[in-house]
Amino acid sequence: MVILFIDGPETQELQPLTLTRPTGEIRCGIRTLSEKWLDRLPEESIYGYQTRDYLQEKYPEPIDTPNIIINPAFMPNDELVEKINALEENQGLAIDGNLVAYKGASVPENPELTEFEGDFMHIAYPWDIFRLNGAALEADFEILTKDRVSQPLSDTNTIIGDRIFVEEGAKAECAVFNTTSGPIYLDKDSEVMEGSVIRGGFYLGVRSSLKLGAKIYGPTTIGPDSKVGGEVNNSVIFGLTNKGHDGFLGNAVLGEWCNIGADSNNSNLKNNYDEVRIWSMHQKKFIPTGLQFCGLIMGDHSKCGINTMFNTGTVVGVSANIFGAGFPRNYLPSFSWGGASGLTTYKLEKALETAERVMERRNVELDDTEKNILQWIFDHRE
Repeated sequence: MVILFIDGPETQELQPLTLTRPTGEIRCGIRTLSEKWLDRLPEESIYGYQTRDYLQEKYPEPIDTPNIIINPAFMPNDELVEKINALEENQGLAIDGNLVAYKGASVPENPELTEFEGDFMHIAYPWDIFRLNGAALEADFEILTKDRVSQPLSDTNTIIGDRIFVEEGAKAECAVFNTTSGPIYLDKDSEVMEGSVIRGGFYLGVRSSLKLGAKIYGPTTIGPDSKVGGEVNNSVIFGLTNKGHDGFLGNAVLGEWCNIGADSNNSNLKNNYDEVRIWSMHQKKFIPTGLQFCGLIMGDHSKCGINTMFNTGTVVGVSANIFGAGFPRNYLPSFSWGGASGLTTYKLEKALETAERVMERRNVELDDTEKNILQWIFDHRE
């Protein structure tokens, strides 16, 4: 099976997270959205992306002609996959009129679509990532641990409940794991340091670590190659990101290559307990979330200095550098430099130099493909 993952209409609303990736590369639960589909489709499947031109080199289309097209913003479940498998050639499936899947090499102008009427989860806005993280984590955990045996954990740990899975090379000492509110999955070569307290659901990615005394409230996801400390509640970190010190991160989504300075905090609840409104980079206005708790959305390569304070429902674009006293405004465009006292432009050459140094620490090259992506975002910033 050759799968083509496409960017649907959600991609615009999912900025800044989708400025640097197709929708299918968003992480929610344990796996990315495209990985969730690959977990449920034939093992021999190959795949690629149809995305925006400036991202296509990094995320190419499949070499072979696709025979199924999927919008991965709709997360798979058994019923949905069953309906897709039953499609005939040149038939598709839709939810509320939006294409979910189409069996064929391309989608015609007026495709034959059947409306799906079962349960589904849909990532349409950035806050859906943490809002649906618990259910996504449960579904991923069931698939990834089925008929498998967990590695043991050291007897120095306290484990409450039995829904914990430990991959080879993962280690933890003198930590507390409570799985009664959701499963806990420690991926390969991850580490939970002494004194950490974790309430599931929780995922710790490959080679990631929880620092000494970390406090994690689920459902929380920490992707690969990340370091996290302090207090974290119902948040998703895609990977390759550090929040290594004390400070609160709640109801938040962080992309890759971010860094949160020591003792930085985000508010996730307004003082009047009102619904949180958040800046839509697509609509260029604040829009309602329907949520009382909503914290920080931060794009790739963005960073903040020590003691930074983010207001409720703050959006930070790609490659912003935020610092200084006081609360910066609720929307900080890509390549912003500054904070509450004012913003200037973070010069592209300086931003690339920083990105290169950051990536070198993890033996990753800032190659021309990555530079071209950041160049495009810089040229088209607000």
